[in-house]
Amino acid sequence: MRTEPENWLMFAREDLQMANLAIQNQIYNQACFHAQQCAEKALKALISHSGNTPPKIHRLVDLVNLLNPNPLDTINLDVQLLDRFYLSTRYPGTVPNSEDLAAFEDAQECIRIATQVLETVSKYMIQQN
Repeated sequence: MRTEPENWLMFAREDLQMANLAIQNQIYNQACFHAQQCAEKALKALISHSGNTPPKIHRLVDLVNLLNPNPLDTINLDVQLLDRFYLSTRYPGTVPNSEDLAAFEDAQECIRIATQVLETVSKYMIQQN
């Protein structure tokens, strides 16, 4: 039976898989959204791993600020970049002048960051056990 942090990581891995499938199918908004979701769930896994209940929020900057210690300290700015793709890829018109939202390069960068977050969190949690 999985623990709560392991469940969060499982869902994070699934979001990363979806992001990769979306980019392969040229669905860049969804690739960026699922990359953001991967990072969000990985952060919530880490919060849960530290013995706290993950808050029901989506802003990565707020989640990162709850980490102490923060194993993602060196990539905080990259993680925050993913926040701009949460609402804009879900609902049309939420961001002014967003006619051509996510491009291939955006999706690539989001997936790269999400992968780095997931790997860093996974390694950190293993080291803490």
